[in-house]
Amino acid sequence: MNNILKINLGIVAVSRDCFPVELSKKRKAKILKECQTKKIPLTDIEIIVENEKDTLKALEEIRKKNVNALVIYLGNFGPEGPTTLLAQKFDGPVMLVAAAEESGKDLIQGRGDAFCGMLNASYNIGLRGLNPHIPEYPVGVAGAVADMIAEFIPVARVISGLKKLKIFAFGPRPRLRTFMPAMRRLNPCSTSEWKSWKTANWTFMIFTSKPKIHLR
Repeated sequence: MNNILKINLGIVAVSRDCFPVELSKKRKAKILKECQTKKIPLTDIEIIVENEKDTLKALEEIRKKNVNALVIYLGNFGPEGPTTLLAQKFDGPVMLVAAAEESGKDLIQGRGDAFCGMLNASYNIGLRGLNPHIPEYPVGVAGAVADMIAEFIPVARVISGLKKLKIFAFGPRPRLRTFMPAMRRLNPCSTSEWKSWKTANWTFMIFTSKPKIHLR
């Protein structure tokens, strides 16, 4: 039986309106080319997110392309509001990465300041109470970002696979005085999240809480 979840990973670029949008488009195209070379499956979301309306358009395109995991790419500074709104509204694992400056030769039209944009986005992530995946060093050129994307695929598979986890247990009636504290150590929750049905000799229990996953 093969029950391994298939990840359809998408990438969407964001751009701050005071920076050239072509910079995000060009840098995203380089990432797609690198991923193709390294045989990393990646779906291109064509909408470039600059404002909240673009966020809604991107979510619609994501839905149509059946994307279930998302890379949000800061090709330049990026708008922290629409960027984190996209992460909040997307129902799946999200990774945030940003572009490094390719060289010091084009720092007028070619400067993106995406590192500063990542700091702004991280602060906004905290305000929204989100928990996206952010690599240890999330800023890089196309080749480095492609490697981050490859590392994110198994992370996304784990998060998606555990998102609707349900644990079933049945057998001789356990002593709840010892059973419940043990289960709380595995996944802290209130006893109200456990439903149990008792018979004369058996107890059937189901845990329905969504586990919180923290990956660093």
